Amino acid sequence: MRLRFLVAGSVFALALATAGSSRVGQRNELYSFNYENVLGTSAEIKVLASSEAAADQAEQAALREIDRLNGILSGYSATSEFSRWQKTQGEAVPVSPELAEVLGLFGTWRTQTGGALDASAEAASRVWKDAAAAGRVPNAGELASAVNAMRGEHWKLDAAARTATHLDQTPLVLNSLAKSYVIGKAAAAASGTAGVSGVVVNIGGDLVVRGSLVDQVDIIDPRSGAEGSVMTSLAVGDRAVATSGNYRRGFDVEGKHYSHIIDPRTAQPTDEIISSTVVAPNAAQAGALATAFSVMKPAESKLLAGKMPGVEYLLVRNNGERMASAGWNALAAKSVVRTAAPMLAVAGPGTFDTSLELAIQLELGGTTFRGKRPYLAAWIVDQDKFPVRTVALWFEKPRWLNELRAWYKDDRLRSMAEGNDITRSVSSATRAPGKYTLKWDGKDNSGKVVKSGKYTVMIECVREHGTYQLLHQEIDFNGTPAQFKLPGGTEIAAASLDYHKVAK
Repeated sequence: MRLRFLVAGSVFALALATAGSSRVGQRNELYSFNYENVLGTSAEIKVLASSEAAADQAEQAALREIDRLNGILSGYSATSEFSRWQKTQGEAVPVSPELAEVLGLFGTWRTQTGGALDASAEAASRVWKDAAAAGRVPNAGELASAVNAMRGEHWKLDAAARTATHLDQTPLVLNSLAKSYVIGKAAAAASGTAGVSGVVVNIGGDLVVRGSLVDQVDIIDPRSGAEGSVMTSLAVGDRAVATSGNYRRGFDVEGKHYSHIIDPRTAQPTDEIISSTVVAPNAAQAGALATAFSVMKPAESKLLAGKMPGVEYLLVRNNGERMASAGWNALAAKSVVRTAAPMLAVAGPGTFDTSLELAIQLELGGTTFRGKRPYLAAWIVDQDKFPVRTVALWFEKPRWLNELRAWYKDDRLRSMAEGNDITRSVSSATRAPGKYTLKWDGKDNSGKVVKSGKYTVMIECVREHGTYQLLHQEIDFNGTPAQFKLPGGTEIAAASLDYHKVAK
């Protein structure tokens, strides 16, 4: 029997689901592939195909295109075309069509955003990184010097001759736009595979949907940052989604967090907008605008978006206020996720204190190179070993689910997941590869608050044809915050549990 799963409350749960047919008698199915350390973050490729072989070919086509373009555009590889070009100065150098296109896009977006998107923002980022390493913030002179450097013209592009002349020594990085550009090209490569009718490529929370798929995309709440903390969900077809935010990366100096997103006009980290999500016709446009809208004033973002057909956005201010474009609500997904029947008591005396929550922080092993993400299940059981909540379920191929031995052998856990055939994508600020935060809010799978008392957190992880780990920790959820560190291993290098007050 082919299993079809989606765990309610978990944006990790992936399904191999029937998704229509391209001709009589042929069933298209949705196949998912998950990786760590793709362009320095996590990646998911979903393929709607007539066979597993066709899906595998599309997956490989996407990965080949990602590798090819990374070899051209990467600012972190000394051997990339961009890095080699950046070492030149004052010389009209022939460049590839892709590098010429991305340099041209940066020039266009620098003008359209009034300088809010600029490849030379790297100059200010380095000033902040160096100062933070020394335990201080940059001084006025350092910031002024960075602003002066960023204001210059950094290259001259001759589109007809397809040459680019590097004009100065200001450090440049193309990541703020190049990642989305690569995603779009990878999706196009996968879509060209025979037997494939739909593709989703998601790298680090930016994604593109192509073909006959309508993908449900969960937007992460920036005030939580956890994978299952969904702010809103969209139904996305043949469009791109990008999210930029300051809640996963940045600089910490003397107990204060500063965003990694720098305003190139001032050399200051942004602080008003903590998350910006943009839906646009193509990936490069969505990525450029999401970054720019994290820098620009909301009124500026509204004005710019209004000039661009097919662009919608959601901004979140640092006080939690949400600001959306006029057409944003029309994208809202109507979820059909079904949950299990009620199992435990509703909220009331003696129930879980919902002013607290449990954060489960995981760091996967083996993320220094690109590799498949392991299968993982995380769930909560009560003192009678009765399953209360499945917090996360990661897998690709249902036939290997039995490798999650502890989770799979309990038919009560499987019953929490069966009968749901929606797959979800996640759009969020970019995470470091292999680093995930899950949260439990004290509710069971039906959404009811559980009783206070002792529960055990179970985390099971296995790599296909690889090693196996099972971690568990009993916690008394009595309203008193507590922290636990779990033993690391090959697949889960580090894990910690933090029972704490919910951030306001």
